[in-house]
Amino acid sequence: MTARTSPAARLRAGMAEGIVMAPGAADALTARLVERAGFPAVYMTGFGATAARLGLPDLGLMSQTEMTEHARIMTRAVTIPVVADADTGYGGPANLHRTVREYVQAGVAAIHLEDQVAPKRCGQLAGIRLVDAEENARRLACALEARGEDDLLVIGRTDALPAMGLDEAVRRAALYAQAGVDLVFVDGVKRVAEVEAIARAVPGPKVVSIVDGTEAVALTAADLQGMGFSLAFYALSALFSAVRAMEETLAALRRDGTPSGRADAMTSYGAFADLVDLAGHQARADRFGG
Repeated sequence: MTARTSPAARLRAGMAEGIVMAPGAADALTARLVERAGFPAVYMTGFGATAARLGLPDLGLMSQTEMTEHARIMTRAVTIPVVADADTGYGGPANLHRTVREYVQAGVAAIHLEDQVAPKRCGQLAGIRLVDAEENARRLACALEARGEDDLLVIGRTDALPAMGLDEAVRRAALYAQAGVDLVFVDGVKRVAEVEAIARAVPGPKVVSIVDGTEAVALTAADLQGMGFSLAFYALSALFSAVRAMEETLAALRRDGTPSGRADAMTSYGAFADLVDLAGHQARADRFGG
């Protein structure tokens, strides 16, 4: 695939036109729904991937192999660019080099690498521990070298905001930008004032993650674009909506002995078959089968 048509090139072109909204997908099926809804990109959330594959919290429990396999499956399911969580890179410089190469081969448009001490944890949780900022800048330089001539956007993420405060988060974002990353990402925002402060203090291309249940969810994509953000993640919106809907249907089934009362809340068999392209697979079987 040439740079002109690569997922990274398409993501870059989208950001040149305005903010790119990338809802989170925990799995390939959700990624298909994101694409069908008309979004220009999808975010492979580590929080969601851990929940979907392991049924466990986002505490660094997914391995490099599991995460890159998850990304590979997702890129095959959609045509829009996939931005993938790459956690801390899963080890030292050699591990980090392999991580980048695996994500390149998976076909993602971008990855973000964070500055937490392994095992990492969700950026919304307390107890985050950070690696030395200068050490992490060197790690990002390693990732950029591993990328080589392949078209992959590298995002430098810092979790310093909840762990050490805004000033340190801004300092780290600047340091990571100097290391050469394509975008910087201050994670862990909860309040509108934090988003506004980051927008003012961090120049250049930047990412924001809007997490449901926080004050920051009141900000619209237009608001974020006006502040200068290039890429916005909505990591948990689809996942939390799906969990709530499944809980309600299962509760109704348990209570009533039938799911009929939830029929209006469900998709139809035909619509689901269309989502997973059943007709296309059947047609292929008819053409080439015995």
